[in-house]
Amino acid sequence: MTRPAPEVVGVPAAAVPATAPTRWVWLAAWPVTAVFVLSNAATPLYALWQRDIGFSKGTMTVVFACYIVGLIGSLLVSGVVSDRVGRKPVLLPALGLAVLACGIFATATSVVALMAARLFTGVAVGAVVSAGMAAVTDVAGPDRKRLGALLASCAMVLGAGLGPLLAGVLSETLPGPTATVFLVEIGLLALAFVTVLRMPLSQPSGGGAGAWIRLPKVPRGSGRQLFLGIAVFAPGITSTSFVLSLGPSLLSGLLGTTSRVVAGAMAFVMFLAATGVQFAVRGLRVRVILMGGAGSVVAGMVALMAAVWTSSVVLLAVAAILAGAGQGMGQLGGLSLLNSAVPGARLAEANAALNVGGYVPAGALPVAAGYLSDGIGLTGGATTFAVVLGVLAAGGGMAVATRDGAP
Repeated sequence: MTRPAPEVVGVPAAAVPATAPTRWVWLAAWPVTAVFVLSNAATPLYALWQRDIGFSKGTMTVVFACYIVGLIGSLLVSGVVSDRVGRKPVLLPALGLAVLACGIFATATSVVALMAARLFTGVAVGAVVSAGMAAVTDVAGPDRKRLGALLASCAMVLGAGLGPLLAGVLSETLPGPTATVFLVEIGLLALAFVTVLRMPLSQPSGGGAGAWIRLPKVPRGSGRQLFLGIAVFAPGITSTSFVLSLGPSLLSGLLGTTSRVVAGAMAFVMFLAATGVQFAVRGLRVRVILMGGAGSVVAGMVALMAAVWTSSVVLLAVAAILAGAGQGMGQLGGLSLLNSAVPGARLAEANAALNVGGYVPAGALPVAAGYLSDGIGLTGGATTFAVVLGVLAAGGGMAVATRDGAP
């Protein structure tokens, strides 16, 4: 039984769904989790493909970056389309494309196939980042905005952590080490498809005017919130992208650890930290959350430098945990700012804008670090990356701390 939603200033009544049971707020987050399981499932398997196909660390980061290219390209379209035609018409094709990516991953025998699978994965993730996370907020309704932001953000990072853990364990224990996890993922995506079909969502109210394909933006007056969110979220997600793309190489090349379970577990713990920290800080002011995220990334980069110079697995794990915490707090803070400032009819596009700002450096800097590592070694490449990202994170924290009127 539902009751009519209250009027929300600035949002047409048709855009505000009836209040759904709380269980549906949690269920609405499942498609986000399912697609993000795929986003990082390949991480522990790169060493196997690298051995069987043969490619450098630089090429490995390019394969990883194809995901970023697909994701950003998707964000140029999916946010606007979702706000204008609805969440489901964007989410259902995205889930189908994710299934296609699973099939390509499971049968890949070339770098081109891996690049195509990562590209399709990025497109699917881009659609879920904009339409899926907005759908969670829609189902939550105006009275549960903080819960919607929390669950949408946690669904993303939890799925991102489950993927590499599943891949690492399944590849070590079952036949078909580079295929099994993707067959399991197809089952998870099927459940997500059913969830989207039944999700209680109202029809969109228009989502504004302008081109359908464009750089996503926020309504006038919300630019400050977007800037502050990106200033912290971008360094956070860049730090976790580095761990995902070059973490296995650091484990094997510097630290002598080749276990795929260890590589997957490190990624899982990183995103478990990103999930747990959001629940831990959810009651704090957004400014405090964002400053905590920036500080966590800076500390993580210090730990990363210490890990590569001392060949310490423990310090590398600490760096990964701090990176995850930094992404989690930056993501929660950024989404909370947007949810409080952007009307529902423009929320998917606003989410897309936040993620474009985050994923551009998350794609570019790890690729640069990968090729630099090919030239000067992993120690030098990782150290350079850590210094650059630490400076960016510190700058983001200072922007939040000194910005007049920051929440």
